[in-house]
Amino acid sequence: MPHPTDVAVGARVRELRIRAGLSQQSLAERIGLSFQQVQKYEKGANRMGASRLIQIASVLNVPVEALFQGLETSDAAAPEPESSVLDRDAAKVARDWIRIQDSGTREIVRDMIRTLARTGPASG
Repeated sequence: MPHPTDVAVGARVRELRIRAGLSQQSLAERIGLSFQQVQKYEKGANRMGASRLIQIASVLNVPVEALFQGLETSDAAAPEPESSVLDRDAAKVARDWIRIQDSGTREIVRDMIRTLARTGPASG
């Protein structure tokens, strides 16, 4: 059974990979692994060593600390619940958000998302 910290770090790698617009295959090629190994890392099934974490962070163009964002430093503390980690769709929205250059368009999209979030699911 994977350790919760390994699962949380793997989920964070997945989130950041999607934000960067990379497929598992693309990340794997850049770090010299198979995409299956990247899948295992992202699921927490295989642990990543320090050198691998540095390599992945470099490819994703983030500081190594970003891979641990949301984790407590205390041994007794549990990692961030999976539900609070951005899911695939949210990570894609974040990736696409960066590509919107016009501030007026960003404001419109932000307002639309806030409105939709307040109204909740459609009833019918």
